[in-house]
Amino acid sequence: MFAVAGGIVAGVYAPLLIQRLFDLLPAGTQPGTEKLNAQNPFTITASSLFGVIAGAGLGNLLLRTAHRVASRWDSMSAGDKLNLFIGVFAGLLISLPFTTLLSASLSGIFVLVVTLLLTLGLAALAVYALQSMGDVLPWNRGRAGKRSGIKVLDTNIIIDGRIYEIVRTGFIEGPMYVPGFVLEELQYIADSADANRRQRGRRGLDVLRRLQEDFNLEVRIHDRLIAGNKDEVDSRLVRLAKALGADIVTNDWNLNNVAKLEGVSVLNVNDLAVAMRPNILPQENLTITVAREGNQAGQGVGYLEDGTMVVVENGRAHLGETLDVVVTQLIQTERGRMVFAKLENGAPPRG
Repeated sequence: MFAVAGGIVAGVYAPLLIQRLFDLLPAGTQPGTEKLNAQNPFTITASSLFGVIAGAGLGNLLLRTAHRVASRWDSMSAGDKLNLFIGVFAGLLISLPFTTLLSASLSGIFVLVVTLLLTLGLAALAVYALQSMGDVLPWNRGRAGKRSGIKVLDTNIIIDGRIYEIVRTGFIEGPMYVPGFVLEELQYIADSADANRRQRGRRGLDVLRRLQEDFNLEVRIHDRLIAGNKDEVDSRLVRLAKALGADIVTNDWNLNNVAKLEGVSVLNVNDLAVAMRPNILPQENLTITVAREGNQAGQGVGYLEDGTMVVVENGRAHLGETLDVVVTQLIQTERGRMVFAKLENGAPPRG
């Protein structure tokens, strides 16, 4: 439809425009004949073909834009929708006196174009002003306390990489959001001179790309809520999540504590990993490979499949061996748990 309309409009008006431009040239500068007739089959056909291509491209762009606008509209709060309506209406009202003045000084299509641009500009300015005053508008009161279901991702959880598999299995639902300053921090790390940091940054960008391709991931669109804030990344992340009524997804212990102090809900992937570990009780039998020496005399250290450290009494003499041990004590810390064990049947140390 857009292609056909573009072809018709270009076929009718483009030759007229060419003729008008040619007529404006001084007589001595007109090439060839003294008078050009733009209303010929070749010009009309070429103009129509150009109009079909331009119309098809414009139609595709408009359809994609409409789809994005519809998706954005569904995710907007009632307060934001009201701000949009009031802003557009205010823009129309403010533009009326200017439109009257322009009508008296301009004519033809110029009045329509200038009026449209002026109205859209004033409407956008009014919407921006309302959004910037969101905290004091009566229809936005209590909005920050409502849960939006949005999950804000921090830099560490993106670099960690486990977030993709967690989302894929359905443990995290709802739209995910990555602020612009988090993306910039990732890009800075990916451009680092240090090879390890550069590799971690690039892995994080790859995880983001996969998340955006396969799931509902948005970037930057809510950053206006903390525009002008130049605090540390963690502080801005907490303020943004609080303004959105969102949850922060992280594996950073410090950010976890700061967010909770601010009353922001946190989904800590490390907490999920700890919760998924199998329960271990004192006197339970385990099979452990002693990987290295412990800090205390005679101790050996091994690890369970989930990464839990197991300290084996008298295990230093059995480095590299797989042993049957008995759990003697469990210590739970904020960063995980540690298991202490002894050799089964009280096997004596070697040597």
